[in-house]
Amino acid sequence: MSLDGVMQAPGGPEEDTSDGFKFGGWSAPYADEVTGKVMQQQMAPTDLLLGRKTFEIFESYWPKHASFWPGINESTKYVLSNTRKKSDWENTEFLTTVADIKKLKNSDGADLKVWGSSKLAQLLLKHDLVDELWLKIYPVLLGKGKRLFDDDAFPAALTLTGSEVSPGGVIIAYYKRAGEVKTGRMGPEIS
Repeated sequence: MSLDGVMQAPGGPEEDTSDGFKFGGWSAPYADEVTGKVMQQQMAPTDLLLGRKTFEIFESYWPKHASFWPGINESTKYVLSNTRKKSDWENTEFLTTVADIKKLKNSDGADLKVWGSSKLAQLLLKHDLVDELWLKIYPVLLGKGKRLFDDDAFPAALTLTGSEVSPGGVIIAYYKRAGEVKTGRMGPEIS
């Protein structure tokens, strides 16, 4: 995401131009060995949980480019959608409610990774369904666009479990849940 929290269309100019977004491909100038290594770690085979719009972007691209993302076709793609019910992309299952996601989260299946899917990510944060955040924060301000965080996120404390900075200034940060938000006072007590 950008420093101001925008996560829309990092991969290319045509990726997501909704609402007149004109900066598609904004992450490309920051690609380097460090961000490439992190991307490969994040693309390790696992099941995916996607929103419908991100799924449709993936569905039109990844089946033809699976050599760049080994395991993408074999992984299960869970898609939250009220309008889609089927896909020709193998191993795709559609969910319709938060209850479906909670049931999936509480199952013994593989870990789930969410890619893109800003509205889905916000929904998961609102319902306290996020255990970890793997963030790449790019040194760019985009002003407008789809954001990761909104005012409905469930309050929670996080612990930084790892971090790295790329030569281009991308901050890679891994956070895990650490209970409730704690508060206190900065400075001396006021009587």
